[in-house]
Amino acid sequence: MIQRERIADNVYSFQSDIYAQVTAGTVIGPNWAVVIDTLATPEEALAMREFVERELGVPVRYVIDTHSHADHAWGNCFFPGATVIGHPLCRQLLETKGRAALEETSRANPSLRNVKIILPQITFNQGELNLRVGKKTLSLFPLPGHCPDNLGVLVEEDRVLFAGDAAMPLPYIVDGDIDDLIASLKKISRLGLENIVQGHGEIVLRGEIDNYMRENLSYLSNIRKAVRRAGKRKYPQEVLDETTIESCGKSRVLIGGLAAELHRRNLRALYRQMYGELPAALPEDEEYESDDEGEEEEE
Repeated sequence: MIQRERIADNVYSFQSDIYAQVTAGTVIGPNWAVVIDTLATPEEALAMREFVERELGVPVRYVIDTHSHADHAWGNCFFPGATVIGHPLCRQLLETKGRAALEETSRANPSLRNVKIILPQITFNQGELNLRVGKKTLSLFPLPGHCPDNLGVLVEEDRVLFAGDAAMPLPYIVDGDIDDLIASLKKISRLGLENIVQGHGEIVLRGEIDNYMRENLSYLSNIRKAVRRAGKRKYPQEVLDETTIESCGKSRVLIGGLAAELHRRNLRALYRQMYGELPAALPEDEEYESDDEGEEEEE
């Protein structure tokens, strides 16, 4: 159901086999543990809890929500007695959008009927929040861009970063802001890390981090160029449709094959952020002709 990997002494990551390679983590102390995110299904959250409490023999005292999205925070309820930590916006979004989405989704998916939204009891939105777990120091700090409430969790002694969705195989900005995400990626690149646990996908190792950052920043630059190009056309949607994920430097097989659809959503969302409206599509009775040849892009 879930893949588990020991990253460092008393530091583990988990990856879903069910949904979009979503990840979570735990840091173990001598008397209690911290869980970072809760995976996508009740069964996965309970499997994490069983590993920590039964196999490792310590209770979960804290759950850190890197952000409010369902695949990261809806499992809070399966860690009873734990104190939940998150961004103030995480609390707000779970209270509003989260409750409404869960009510709607659980009607169609009976497996979610035991899920209850549990809000963060401890919140912060500036600077850092530090948490000591045995011999480990966890530093929590904002990493917005994927969404405004995203937090990173750095295990200081091991230089392991649980980045939430600020780090993904394909940057995703539909609920966020491209400039914030660029700033967050640049901040991550300066941390001197050994490992990055992405919000989705495989762990990024030290020797891969520089290239990973270049690729993700290049992708964001490329989609911005594509949207600027589309904004100069009568029917912008046709230009966006021609902008493949491969032409922006990424592969459609990423994130369990979801990358092409996420790329399409990125383009539309960024167009709306830049121009205040959705891109107009070509009417069915007109024929589209590309006139991009020879045009130079501004940076």
